[in-house]
Amino acid sequence: MRTAPRKTLTPRAIHDVTELLQDWSEGDESALERLMPLVFDELHRLAHQHMRRERSGQILQTSALINEAYLRLVDRPRIHWENRAQFFGIAARVMRRILVDEARKRKSDKRGANALHVTLDDATNVVFEQAASVVALDEALKTLEAIDSRQSKIVELRFFAGLSVEETAEVLKVSPGTVMRDWTFARAWLKTEMGAAS
Repeated sequence: MRTAPRKTLTPRAIHDVTELLQDWSEGDESALERLMPLVFDELHRLAHQHMRRERSGQILQTSALINEAYLRLVDRPRIHWENRAQFFGIAARVMRRILVDEARKRKSDKRGANALHVTLDDATNVVFEQAASVVALDEALKTLEAIDSRQSKIVELRFFAGLSVEETAEVLKVSPGTVMRDWTFARAWLKTEMGAAS
């Protein structure tokens, strides 16, 4: 199955996104209406990226993840939006929270809360394992955040938001070299941490 080529924003569109985010920050509600068509494809790509990492028996559908993320983003108290990279970084964090919340709910259901009494089959086990891995990754990222919050943010921006090294450096206001060093260390640390947890 072929996927459509990724639409990239032109430099003008990137500038427009930044301006609209800033206008929205300043209370211009119409800026949000003009912003969403510009960022929808990128939000869809982010959501699809999250869902592609999930095993079969996905927790949510891509469109449900986009819709829930959109609702949470527009419902946030006034955020001072600086640029497109910051917006997508926050969108990635929101999507991560949604998936973790849903995974925790699934794990709770597995333990018997709101469960129907039926025999467990392979599909149920797959969903439980998937929920457990999402929760385990979230716990590992929380531990990493306590050790080095910048490395945790780099993982969110690179892995969850799909930002480039340069975009991540722009959001965090550090050099691309610093991002690469921290990204390399964080990936190795998470691999070790996740391996020890299983």
